[in-house]
Amino acid sequence: IDLMGGQVHVYFSAVPEAMEHVRAGKIRALAVTSSMRLDALPEIPAVAEAVPGYEASSWQGIGAPANTPAEIIDMLNKAINAGLADPGMKSRISDLGGTVLTGAPAEFGKLIADETEKWGGLIRSANLKPD
Repeated sequence: IDLMGGQVHVYFSAVPEAMEHVRAGKIRALAVTSSMRLDALPEIPAVAEAVPGYEASSWQGIGAPANTPAEIIDMLNKAINAGLADPGMKSRISDLGGTVLTGAPAEFGKLIADETEKWGGLIRSANLKPD
């Protein structure tokens, strides 16, 4: 791939941004950093196949203000999970290299806490500081 007149020999990208280039053969994907292979690119191995336990994924979620009533949270959660369960929605997200994860607000809160600890621990162990 040629970016700004120079060749790029290694490139890390979010899957949706690279998907079209991988499928067109413009770039060769070596691995995905999710814990498992992606349905959209089943021929591309996960780094975890060579480095057990490796996982570096991006994720998106929907939040609400802290004082939102539980009934509203439950109503939103049910509606969002139903939308994500729609076969057309699941297919589109998969086509973009994503994986649909549905669940309860408490599970999402745990994911946020776990990810914060994981990446915060890595930052602390590497003694990284903002500029």
